[in-house]
Amino acid sequence: MTPTEFPLWVSILGNFGFPIAITIYLFLRFEKKFEKLEEVILDLTKSKG
Repeated sequence: MTPTEFPLWVSILGNFGFPIAITIYLFLRFEKKFEKLEEVILDLTKSKG
């Protein structure tokens, strides 16, 4: 990377870094909730069957 390309990379990181970080954060939060939901569904199917 040359010094002339540095502002380009800073701009790219500024434009896409925050949305990517938020997406990862939300994905990790929802993943935990989906795991809990899966456990509850499995418990319900065991209790009915």
